[in-house]
Amino acid sequence: MGGLRGKVIVITGAARGLGQEYAKSFAADGAKVVAADIADCTVTLDLVHRMGGEGIAVKMDVTDMKSVDSMAAAALKAFGTVDGLVNNAALYGALKPGRFDTLSEDDWNATMSVNVTGIWKCCKAIVPTMRKSGGSIVNIASLAGVYGAPLFLHYTTSKAAVVGMTRGLARELGRDNIRVNAIAPSGVRTEATMEFFGDKYDKAAEQMRRGQTIQRTLEPADLVGTVTFLLSDASSFVTGQTIMADGGTVMN
Repeated sequence: MGGLRGKVIVITGAARGLGQEYAKSFAADGAKVVAADIADCTVTLDLVHRMGGEGIAVKMDVTDMKSVDSMAAAALKAFGTVDGLVNNAALYGALKPGRFDTLSEDDWNATMSVNVTGIWKCCKAIVPTMRKSGGSIVNIASLAGVYGAPLFLHYTTSKAAVVGMTRGLARELGRDNIRVNAIAPSGVRTEATMEFFGDKYDKAAEQMRRGQTIQRTLEPADLVGTVTFLLSDASSFVTGQTIMADGGTVMN
């Protein structure tokens, strides 16, 4: 596509799953990739290089502001600027579903710390650089937060907060020529989704497909085009939006 050629893109949660798919695809599109995760991003960086791209891997904990600031500093040292930020890191696969009044307070607080406050911290670290020449932030929300999915209210609530944060940030940062948008996927076939549903994954995937207009399972590669569009200059007048990438489950 070429829409990201020369752009420096930070991707959080890049060690596997969606983050790894974004890193690989953006590198193939000519972007310079900063792959950040609390887990090891060596495999992701190898994929970036195989695609002929440039990149660095940074160990980062989105719940720790010092760690996030260090990631931003590493990106600037390597590439001098940041043009795009994909807030993909999230607590999901390790969560236990259940009725809202059976969820543990520790799990609730951990979910908010990673899925909501973690995005806020990453934006705090990266936005000062973007203010110099503009940029694009893409937050990964979820169908759960828009649809109101039951039985994992901690995750559902956190992703609804991402939508609200996206809108608020878009209004604050427009004057700095920084765009902020979100995508809200349905259940993507990733390691985290399979971990979350466990032996009930096949049944859950079938239920999701039945609720979609496009009745097939969402794959990580299906999201690349939408995120690339939002990071690229092709969407230069698009901000504050949440794009549903859910096969037509919810139609705004």
